[in-house]
Amino acid sequence: MANDIGAFFKSEPDRDLAIQGVEQHIKNFWEPRMRKQIIQYLNQGGGDLMDIVAEAVRKLPVPNN
Repeated sequence: MANDIGAFFKSEPDRDLAIQGVEQHIKNFWEPRMRKQIIQYLNQGGGDLMDIVAEAVRKLPVPNN
């Protein structure tokens, strides 16, 4: 699902805006449990995440839940 979001924002010519778009989408629409899972996934390797998705996930704060 995260890579689908990344594919949408990949068309943005400004890489920083694309990363920001992915990050904001995850913040707005993913519940804390899902955000925590993708952060953990990335920390464990997350090798199949698109570059802009991985960068966006690195910027997410770890949810307390």
